[in-house]
Amino acid sequence: MQMFQYIQLVECVQRLCIDCAYNLPEDVSEALANAYANESNTGAKQILAQLIENSRIAKAERIPLCQDTGLVVVFVEQGANTVISPPPEKPAATIIDAIQEGVAVGYEKGMLRKSVVAEPLNERQNTQTNTPAVIHHSVVPGVGIKISVMAKGGGCENKSQFKMFNPTESKEAVADWIVEVVKDAGANACPPFVIGLGIGGNFEESCLLSKKALLRRIGAFNADPFYAQMEKDIQAAVNATGLGPQGLGGDATALAVCIETAPCHIASLPVAVNIECHSHRHKSAIL
Repeated sequence: MQMFQYIQLVECVQRLCIDCAYNLPEDVSEALANAYANESNTGAKQILAQLIENSRIAKAERIPLCQDTGLVVVFVEQGANTVISPPPEKPAATIIDAIQEGVAVGYEKGMLRKSVVAEPLNERQNTQTNTPAVIHHSVVPGVGIKISVMAKGGGCENKSQFKMFNPTESKEAVADWIVEVVKDAGANACPPFVIGLGIGGNFEESCLLSKKALLRRIGAFNADPFYAQMEKDIQAAVNATGLGPQGLGGDATALAVCIETAPCHIASLPVAVNIECHSHRHKSAIL
């Protein structure tokens, strides 16, 4: 049995929130650099250069990569033989409480914009803490805790879509719909994109898979050759649209396409698209 103190979780999440707001992941930086090197459109090349310079300045001066510092999405895997020791003043506190506290502290200390409203349709009052975060908690074999934090901006999240296909639909038809979703996102979602796709499961699981797919390192393809090829084909089709960086034309519309799948009902074929902007902010830690 392994035990972690509540404060360790709070401090870890706090660091991840600040780190992902200031520092673009290495694989995303490399993907932008490759897009710049291969871009044939002069205007698009200039835009990519500005995006790369923006990430350099953010890291050097420790300021947010984007003014929209996002709704925090957390994936946490807790080992079955791992427990959290709550502090004396909060004897009933859980790992979920620690994550929420870490987000609140991180956004305050990092001077990050707080973008969460307490309820969605009526008064829409800002919570002033950027909480509650969206937390996906799972228990896995062994010990230890893995925490992945993603700061998801509103512009790209708003362009996510879901569709329930007939189970007889072809992969070509599914791919064509995905490309149309990306084209519809256009400049509003700040391309070049990282595109997460969830195929299978049911209504909610496909959407969760599409978000989880965004955590995969750019350049790492699905382990199944069928879906790996589908990732490559969809990325090529998206880039062939000519939407380009910031929607102003060019070769680089998608930096990556990542597919995650799950078993599904014989009568169903759910597909979800979760689009991420060029400022793809996520960080992970293992305790």
